[in-house]
Amino acid sequence: MNRRAIYPGTFDPITNGHLDIIKRACNMFDEIIVAVADSEAKKPMFTLEQRVQMVQAATAHLHQVEVVGFNKLLVDLSDDLDANIVVRGLRAVSDFEYELQMGYANASLKKELETIYLMPSLEHAFVSSSVVRSILAFDGKVDHLLAPSTFKMVEAFRK
Repeated sequence: MNRRAIYPGTFDPITNGHLDIIKRACNMFDEIIVAVADSEAKKPMFTLEQRVQMVQAATAHLHQVEVVGFNKLLVDLSDDLDANIVVRGLRAVSDFEYELQMGYANASLKKELETIYLMPSLEHAFVSSSVVRSILAFDGKVDHLLAPSTFKMVEAFRK
């Protein structure tokens, strides 16, 4: 049986914390679909196309990973992709409250949809896209928070 999971997010940009979760999920599932949300309501720094490209470049070495952009309910995407497992990362208790609500909301729409929560490795526990964007706003150093390919793309997209 092929075990396929979806790892959804805005990935604005994809960080080493996200990559940590993706790599660990690859050890648990046959396929990981990284689903990059359009998320216009969040006013992302990078376009959907740029974010998809960054995720593709950062995960190119992980042959189990497929990257898709989406602009619909996660439960509808899960139907389209025939995937009933959602992977989410939890850094802190504050993440848990939000993720628990989202997991319950998704389950109310599709009871077969299971959500698996993974904690990032300790070295990545503080890393988030919003931290990266905040540092970038002041032209600070972020290369240690991003994959080398992502860092190069971030620099190029910001010019």
